[in-house]
Amino acid sequence: MKNNRLALLFAWALFLSFHAGFSQESANTKADTMLCVGAHWTEEQGKLFLEQMRSSYTTAAAWNNRTKTIRKHILTGAGLEKYPKKTPLNPIFGETRIYDGYQVQNVAIESMPGVFVTGSLYTPTARTKGRPPAIISVEGHWSKPENYGRYRVEAQQRHAAMARMGAVVWSYDMVGYGQMAEFGWKHGHPLAVRQQLWNSIRSVDFLLSLGVDPKRIGMTGASGGGTQTFLLAAVDDRIAVSVPVVMVSAHFFGGCICESGMPIHKGNNYQTNNVEIAALAAPRPMLLVSVGGDWTKNTPEVEYPHLKYIYTLLGKPERVENAHFPEEFHGYDDSKRKAVYPFLAKHLGLDLTKAMNPDGTLKEDNIVIEDQKALYSFTEKNPFPSRGIRGNDNVVWK
Repeated sequence: MKNNRLALLFAWALFLSFHAGFSQESANTKADTMLCVGAHWTEEQGKLFLEQMRSSYTTAAAWNNRTKTIRKHILTGAGLEKYPKKTPLNPIFGETRIYDGYQVQNVAIESMPGVFVTGSLYTPTARTKGRPPAIISVEGHWSKPENYGRYRVEAQQRHAAMARMGAVVWSYDMVGYGQMAEFGWKHGHPLAVRQQLWNSIRSVDFLLSLGVDPKRIGMTGASGGGTQTFLLAAVDDRIAVSVPVVMVSAHFFGGCICESGMPIHKGNNYQTNNVEIAALAAPRPMLLVSVGGDWTKNTPEVEYPHLKYIYTLLGKPERVENAHFPEEFHGYDDSKRKAVYPFLAKHLGLDLTKAMNPDGTLKEDNIVIEDQKALYSFTEKNPFPSRGIRGNDNVVWK
C-alpha cells in the first residue's frame, strides 16, 4: 500500500512538472530552461506525459484546440510567429543527367535574399498525364564523407526509386551541410531550427512553382530528416502525406541543435513532445517507421497508440500506420524502404511496380550512385552568386 501511494505521488508530481513547463533535468538551470534536448525525459516520463495529455482531449474539438496551441508554440519558439516576406526563389538549375527511368538535376534555390538551399531534383523520364505528385526528402546527421546526408547510397537509391514511381523528388541539404559548409555555413548554429524550417517551407513553394499537384505533396526523412518531416507537416498543411523514419519518440526530443536548440517544445505553463507535434499532421496520412535499436523502440506500445487515438478522434484511424522492426537499428535501409514505398504509392498515386517486384523485393537495379561533388549545385558554370550570404550570422531576419 505504501509503495502504491508513493508511486501515485510521484506520478502526480511529474504531471504537475510537465504542466508547469519544467522537467527534472532542466528545473535547476536558467540559461536552457526552455530547451528539451536529446533524452530529456526517461521512457516512463514520456509515456506518462502522453497518458495525462490523452485525458485532456477526449473529443475532436478538444484536440483541435490543442493543435492551435502546439503550432503557435512551434512557430514562436522557432522565431517564425511572423513569416518573413516570401521573395523570389531564383532557382539555379544545373545540367540534367539521364538514367534508367529517372533523371537528376542539381538545383539551388534562394529561400531568403542571399540565402541558398542546395539540393537535387529527381524526376521520372516517363511522361505522365496531369500534374505529377511530389516528395520532399531530407537526410539526417550521417556526417562522415563516405556516408553523408543526401549523398548516401541508400538516399540516392530512394530518391531515384521514388522518381521512377512517378514523383518529382526534391532532396536538399540541411543548414551547413554539403557544399554550403564551404561558404561559411555551420550546421551547429543556435538558429538552425528557424533556418531549416523556413528552408523546408520554401521547398514546398519551389515544388509548386514546378507545377506539381498541390494536393499530392509528401515528405519523408530519417533521423534528423524525420524531425524535419514532422515539423514541416505540423506547420504546413500543404504536406499531404508524411513518413518520419526512426525519429518520433515520446521521451527523445532530438539531440542536434537543429532539432532542439530553440524552445519549440516548452514555454511558460506549456509542454509538448515530438509525438504531439507529429500528430498535428492528422488526419493526413502518416506512416511511422520505428526500430528496436534506438529511441523509437517503444513505438508499437507508446507512440503509435497515442497517434491512433488522435486519428480515431478525427474519424480517420486507417490513415496512420506503423512499420516496426524490433531487430533493426537507426537508418533508412532496404527493409524500411519496402514499408515506405507501398504507403507512398497508395496515398500519392504512384506506380509501385517501378520500385518493387511482385514478391515484395526492391527493384532498385540500375540506379547510379553519384559522387558527392557530382551532386553539388555550384560549379564553374553555375558559380556561387556574388549576392550569396556566407555564413549563418550574416542572415538578416525581417
